[in-house]
Amino acid sequence: MTERTLPLDEVEELNDQELAPPWITTLHNCDCHTFEQVVRQLQKAIACSAEEGWKIAWQVHTAGRAVVKVGPEPECVRVGNVLAAIGLIVTVAQS
Repeated sequence: MTERTLPLDEVEELNDQELAPPWITTLHNCDCHTFEQVVRQLQKAIACSAEEGWKIAWQVHTAGRAVVKVGPEPECVRVGNVLAAIGLIVTVAQS
């Protein structure tokens, strides 16, 4: 089998975003907000249903944290900012 080098115009361009590892937004338990407040903020941040928001809030409450977003840095930072807007404890880090 012979190797073939593709011409430059056939090589799909990759941007830095596609090459970088994904980022993760994690919501931490703080015992200073009601479940309802957390669910509403999750709905704003990640456009989830109330049912999904309750599942995430329960996980945060019982496990101490939950990953709420995995993706490109700007989107994870946006989600973190929306959650933090009411004082929720959030971390955004590269995986």
